[in-house]
Amino acid sequence: MNQLLIALALFCMPSILLAQENIFFVKDMPSQKKVVIKLNGKPFTELIYTDTMEKPFLYPIYATNGAAITRGFPLNPKPNDPTDHPHHIGLWFNYESVNGLDFWNNSYAIDADKKKNYGWIRTQKILQTKGGKQATVAYTANWTDQQRKVLLEEKTVLNFSTIENDPVIEHITKLTALEDIHFNDVKDGMLGLRVAHELELPIAETKKYTDASGIVTYVKSNKDSSVTGNYLTSEGKQGEAAWGTRAAWCMLYGKLGGDSISIVMIDHPKNPGYPTYWHARNYGLFAANPLGQKVFSNGKTSLNFKLPKGESVIFKYKIIIAAGKNRLPNAAIEKLAQDFSSVK
Repeated sequence: MNQLLIALALFCMPSILLAQENIFFVKDMPSQKKVVIKLNGKPFTELIYTDTMEKPFLYPIYATNGAAITRGFPLNPKPNDPTDHPHHIGLWFNYESVNGLDFWNNSYAIDADKKKNYGWIRTQKILQTKGGKQATVAYTANWTDQQRKVLLEEKTVLNFSTIENDPVIEHITKLTALEDIHFNDVKDGMLGLRVAHELELPIAETKKYTDASGIVTYVKSNKDSSVTGNYLTSEGKQGEAAWGTRAAWCMLYGKLGGDSISIVMIDHPKNPGYPTYWHARNYGLFAANPLGQKVFSNGKTSLNFKLPKGESVIFKYKIIIAAGKNRLPNAAIEKLAQDFSSVK
């Protein structure tokens, strides 16, 4: 009888059971050029693919405590948001030098007479939108010049899952060359995330940054007490020392929304340039760049990556976004990296 009562009680609580299963809801909204992804009925992220933007990207991205881990500017500025680097939006994938075209730095801030030097990633088709315990969004896009000549065809698959209730994004991009392609060794690439102000590293004074086109950006100091970020790599590099170093994974952690937030990016052993260099800036740019070896090694090594016409290359990354009392421990990250390494 007791077993029957327990069974009836469980049968009468489907909503509780559903929440425990961590269900993703995915909906393509073609009229708005976006795909909405929710986790257990709450906003998680959106794939925005409108042609008014220079690339597709995930924005905003929320931790399970409801805090947005991404900077609001330029789409939805929040108090204390820095306004540097307007091309840093959410989570994206592109590169600074593809046959001489700069895909990374393109934004509304580029003067019209200089646009010819910049590339554009135009989404062509949403291939799949699937929800459930494990969700998937897949799309195709073209890497073009300003005249819409296609250099690269892209197919990206975004797999969403959870570990210990925390969301996980598996980002897989396949690039196919429509002509001989040269990725010059530069610092700005490839998988980029611009984080919320609170997750920046403290900056004591204004700093100057110059891109490959010679454009200078000044990043102001962020002295307010809300800034709590820090980096840690699999090789033990911390803080600003993580920038320009190689590691299988890198974590950015800090306080946000009352919890410790841990954002971990994991490189895959089959990616070109593994282990990747981390373009991890103190002002909130968190990026993996496997192709910028000459810059990061001060000329000691170079990759000079080329993709002949008709050939393809695949880049795989895993991103974990954890919220809790403490940051993710190193041992847990190492286990996640080992598991990801076994994925073909």
